[in-house]
Amino acid sequence: MTYNKKLGALALLASASAIILAACSSEAPAAKLVGSKVDDYMLVDQTGMGHILKYDTITPAVVLVSHINGDAGSLKAAKAIQDLAAKNPNIVFQMINSADADTRETIAAEATKEGLTIPILDDEFQMIGDALGFTYAGEAVIVDPKKNFEIVYHGPADTVEAALAEFAAGKPITKAEVTDIKGTKLVFADRGKKAEFAKISYTKDVVPILMNKCVDCHQPGGIAPWQMTNYQMVKQFSPMMREAIRRDRMPPFDADTHYRAFLKDENLTAAETKTLVHWIDAGSPSDIAEGAVDPLVQQVTERAEWPLGKPDLVVDIPSYDVPAAGVVDYQMPAVKSPLTEGKWLKSATFKAGNRQGVHHILAGYLKEMPKNGRGFDWKISLGGYAVGAESQTAPDNWATWVPPGGALSFQMHYTPTGTAFTDHSKIGLYFQDKAPEMMKRQMIIADPSIEIAPNQARWHETAYIQFPADVQLYATQVHAHYRGYASKLTAIYPDGKEEILLNMPHYDFNWQREYTFKDLIDLPAGTKLVADYWYDNSKNNKALLGSNTKDRTNADSEVVWGDQSFEEMLFTAVQYRWKDETAAKPREDLQAQLEQSIVLTMADDNRDGKLQESELRLKGSEEEGVSGLHKAFKANFAAIDADKDGGLSMQELGVALKQMGASGGPGGRRDRT
Repeated sequence: MTYNKKLGALALLASASAIILAACSSEAPAAKLVGSKVDDYMLVDQTGMGHILKYDTITPAVVLVSHINGDAGSLKAAKAIQDLAAKNPNIVFQMINSADADTRETIAAEATKEGLTIPILDDEFQMIGDALGFTYAGEAVIVDPKKNFEIVYHGPADTVEAALAEFAAGKPITKAEVTDIKGTKLVFADRGKKAEFAKISYTKDVVPILMNKCVDCHQPGGIAPWQMTNYQMVKQFSPMMREAIRRDRMPPFDADTHYRAFLKDENLTAAETKTLVHWIDAGSPSDIAEGAVDPLVQQVTERAEWPLGKPDLVVDIPSYDVPAAGVVDYQMPAVKSPLTEGKWLKSATFKAGNRQGVHHILAGYLKEMPKNGRGFDWKISLGGYAVGAESQTAPDNWATWVPPGGALSFQMHYTPTGTAFTDHSKIGLYFQDKAPEMMKRQMIIADPSIEIAPNQARWHETAYIQFPADVQLYATQVHAHYRGYASKLTAIYPDGKEEILLNMPHYDFNWQREYTFKDLIDLPAGTKLVADYWYDNSKNNKALLGSNTKDRTNADSEVVWGDQSFEEMLFTAVQYRWKDETAAKPREDLQAQLEQSIVLTMADDNRDGKLQESELRLKGSEEEGVSGLHKAFKANFAAIDADKDGGLSMQELGVALKQMGASGGPGGRRDRT
C-alpha cells in the first residue's frame, strides 16, 4: 500500500490510455493457466476494504477476473460478474485491476458511475495479476480452495457462468481451458524479466531493506520468533517472507498509507516489495564475495533494553501469576507514585515481562492511592502497550502533565499461553524539564452497546465524537478483538465534506499499535470524528477456532461488548490538542464538554445528533453502565423527549442524566480495552 500511488497527470490519463488500449485487439492466445496454483495475497478494493485470497476457505470457489478502467470489455465483464455474484452469494467474486495508469480514486470513481459494487481490487504493484498469468482484460479463472487454490477453469468472463454451474454440480468442466480471448492486452512492467531478478544483489539491494524495515524485530532481543542474523537464516525463511509480503502481514504496519502519510511508516514501498519478492522468486541468490563478511553479520546487534534510552523513571508493575489456561480477568494493580513533584511526560516505553502472555497494558494517573491497591478510573493517560507498540512519544512541544503524589495505575490483560508464568512488566517514563507549548490530550471513540449478529462476515458498527472547538490531531490507535476485520477513521467536517484519516483494510489482533500522522491534522469546531468497524463473526474467521472453548466462542453466537478477547470492542483512541490550549491556559471545560457528549455520540448510529429508540440497545456490557443507561432512557423515552420529535438531543439527555443523578456519560472508563 502506498501514499498517492499515481499523481494528477497519470490519473487524468488513466481513462484515455485505457480507451486507446481497448482499440487494440488480441494478437496472441492467452497463457494456459489451468492446473497452476494461486498464491495468497491481500489487495484493497475501491472502498478501502482488504481482501485476502486464502482467508475464505468456506466458499466452494473463487472467481477472479482481470480489469482495466475505461475499457468496454472490462465494464461488460464486471457487470456480468456482478450479476452472477448476486445469484451465487456463497461464492467469492473479485475483479483485479493491474493497470499501471489506474488508481484507487479512478477505480472508485468509475465503479460509482457504473453502479459497480463488486470488489475491484487495486493491484497497484502489478504483482498479483502478473503472477496469476493474466494476458487480457476480461480474462477469468475459477479457483478451487479445496485443491489448495488450484485454477480449474480459465477463459473469457462471459463463459464463467456455464463453467461455474458444471463445477458446482461436481461435473467436469466441458472446456476448462480457453486461450482464445478477445480484449485489451494487459501490460506488466516486470513480465519476462526473470533473468534480471537473478541479478538482484543480496548485499546491495536486499540487506538495506531488511535493516530498514525488518531487523528491528528480527534481531536478538527483538519480538520476532526468528532473527535475521545472516544470509543462511534469511534464505531459510525466504518462502515465509514471500508469503507474508504478498499477504501484507509483514512488516506489521496495517494502516493504509494511501490516504495519509505516517511517521515511522514501516510499509514496504513498491520498489522494496518487488525487490524482495523477485529476489526470493529467483531462489534468494547470494553475492557475498569469497572471504567477505556477510553484511547482516556485520550490522545486526542485540536490541537495546530501552530503545529510547535510559528512562528518567522505571516503575515495576506488580507481578501476577498467570495460569496455563482459562480466562483471566483484567488485573488493575496500582502503586504509590514515586513523584514528589509534578512532571511533564514526553514519552513512555513498556517492557512486557512475557510478550506472548501480556496482551496489553494501559497506564494512568490517579489522584489517590486506592485502599485496596486496585484502580482504573483515571483522567490522565500515561500510554499503553500492545505487541508492536512498546513506546509512545509526543510531538515536539507537546507533553502530558503528571501531578505529584497519588498513584500510578495499570490495566493488565493477560492471555494464558499453555504454560503458567509469573509476569514482571515495567514502564519507563521520560520527562522534559520545561512546560511545553501544547498539552497532549486523549479521547476514546467507543460503543459499549455493540451487538454483532451471528454468522455475519462483515458486520458493521459505528460511533463518533464531535469536537466542540478546534483541535489538532496527531495519532490514533484501533482496537478490537478476535472478530475485528477492518476499521476506518473519517472526519466529517461542518460543511459536510468527508475525509478518511486512517484506513485499516485488514485488522490484525496480534499487532495493535499507535499510528502517528506525518503532519498534524487541523479539525475545526463541529467536526465529527467517526470510527467505523467491520467484524467477521463467520466460520471463515479462524481466530474463533480455539482449542479451549472457554476462551473463544463460535460464529453461531451473538457477540456484545466485553473485556475478554472472545467478546468484542469498538475502541479507537485519538491523540490531539485543543488549538487554543497551552500549559498556561488549560481548557478543562472543553475536555469535560467532549467527555459528556459521548453519552449521545457513542450510540448515534445515523449521526443525526439525536438518539432514536432503535439506537438504544440493551445487550451491551452492564459493567460499563451503558446497557442500564439505555434501559432507563428507553423506559422514559416519551418523558425525556421534551420537544416530541422522536429523538433525544444532548440537551434532553443532559436534563435526564441530571435527574437520574448522573454526572454525564456512561462512566469514566474511557481507556478500557
